[in-house]
Amino acid sequence: MAALTVHPQPDQPITEGRALPQHLRLTLLGVGAMNSPRFAPAGLLVRHAGHAVVLDGGPGADPPRRVDAWLVTDEQAELRAPLRRMAAERGLVPRAADLTLGALRLRACPVVHTSHPTFGYRIELDGLLAVWAPEFRRFPAWAAGADLLFADGSSWTRPITFRGGVGGHASVREVGAEAARHRVRRLVYAHIGRPCIRAMDAGQAPEPGEWGREGRTYTLSG
Repeated sequence: MAALTVHPQPDQPITEGRALPQHLRLTLLGVGAMNSPRFAPAGLLVRHAGHAVVLDGGPGADPPRRVDAWLVTDEQAELRAPLRRMAAERGLVPRAADLTLGALRLRACPVVHTSHPTFGYRIELDGLLAVWAPEFRRFPAWAAGADLLFADGSSWTRPITFRGGVGGHASVREVGAEAARHRVRRLVYAHIGRPCIRAMDAGQAPEPGEWGREGRTYTLSG
């Protein structure tokens, strides 16, 4: 797995003797699981200090034309071909990698999901921590203490296990319990599958946590 480092030019003056507030803006480009009948593929736009990074996404989950990097949780995902085309239009190659943009750091961390390497991301900025982990069978311990976690919402009450027991998806019930145990401050489900769409249509809501909304921006400040 490669590590990407970009050295940005400052886009605002530094005020001597006074720390400027830090803002991390996270916009959901899509919240759908594979072949969702309702939502675009799960994707996140991360913005800070004039820079932008895309995580996952796909057709219908379109980021701005100008982005600094396109990171993915699974380099062998079924959407890899359209993702490569979308990234190439912006002069980029989608990859699973660590990335540093000034004070902003994204770390690719392994998750239990399938038979080949898959990852989530710790998004760190001066003591702020967001986590992008849209697919996993086992709750990632490295997400503990996150200010905001975008998590797997593929299944409502029962986990999904892949053939051969090589991985799968945790259920919303499991994720909620584990997020509370790992002291996650805010939990947003951002990879919503058909069982959860049926729950949404029945007026059910996760507890703890909330359904992700396409186009919504979540801001962390420190």
